[in-house]
Amino acid sequence: MKITDKINLTEELTELIEDGYGGSAEFTKILDLGIEMLFYVEQEAFTQREVQQVVSALKGIIGVLRG
Repeated sequence: MKITDKINLTEELTELIEDGYGGSAEFTKILDLGIEMLFYVEQEAFTQREVQQVVSALKGIIGVLRG
């Protein structure tokens, strides 16, 4: 991968984080919640909205990385 491609991916990911989540702090909270979910997934452990936020964040990252 060329350096310009890496720079573009970084810019796209930064834009995704800021536009979708207001900044890296909130985005990090959602990703941390996703990691926690992997350990504690059981019925009623998390709200549907919390799960949807994590899925949206991960799909966004995948979309940027796939280009």
